Amino acid sequence: MNPSDAFIEIDHVTFGYDSARPILSDISLSFPRGKVTAILGSSGCGKTTLMRLIAGVHSADAGRVVFDGEVVDIRDRARLFRLRRRLGMLFQFGALFTDLTVFENVAFPLREHTDLPEALIRDIVLMKLNAVGLRGAAPLRISEVSGGMARRIALARAIALDPELIMYDEPFAGLDLISMGVAAKLIRTLNDVTGATSLVVSHDVPECMSISDHVVLMAAGGRIVAQGTPAELMSSSDPETRQFTRGEPDGPVKFHYPAPDIGADFGVAAR
Repeated sequence: MNPSDAFIEIDHVTFGYDSARPILSDISLSFPRGKVTAILGSSGCGKTTLMRLIAGVHSADAGRVVFDGEVVDIRDRARLFRLRRRLGMLFQFGALFTDLTVFENVAFPLREHTDLPEALIRDIVLMKLNAVGLRGAAPLRISEVSGGMARRIALARAIALDPELIMYDEPFAGLDLISMGVAAKLIRTLNDVTGATSLVVSHDVPECMSISDHVVLMAAGGRIVAQGTPAELMSSSDPETRQFTRGEPDGPVKFHYPAPDIGADFGVAAR
């Protein structure tokens, strides 16, 4: 990839929540500008951690995270908040304010980060809700909407400030097949219409392969197993890539977490 095409660069990044167990180990990645990139991998491999580093929630222990040519530095609060103003985040479970209406949830970032008049905020909120098919749900309480609707409301809030980068953390988790298809179509459509760069963290291989331009497959320890177009990963002969993309129970990724011989735990002599 040409460096000018990369909107986010992960440059030899190492990170761990404690020194004993690094989550990411010297990884380097580039996420193409204006494209949908899916980050796939098993639980605990560092997918969500990677998004937190991009958002400046944590600082890398080593290496650099570069956001459109600027290094993400959590010590420079003014620059960090300016960069965050350019991104939208769809959290795994929506993270909606349950004591606010649908309208007020979407209006929240506009009121927090802009000085726009209420009349304009109203128009923007209704346009964002219309984009996700929920303009008619504006007066409802969060307790009155379904899980799939809540995810779409959270997406409307995430795009309220017209972000250049949209990050989705498990956008398909817990959704029925229809809601999943709606969510996938929205991610692709919003990316194409707005020209944003989208990062999708997910376990759902079929949906991600159907909407992504670029796919990164991660494994335990923050290793990058494979990356490329959806077609390249689906046709890969690498055993680990094949096991994950096809959901095969047997392969390089084992079911059991590493443990001593079972006889040692139960006081039985090994034979």
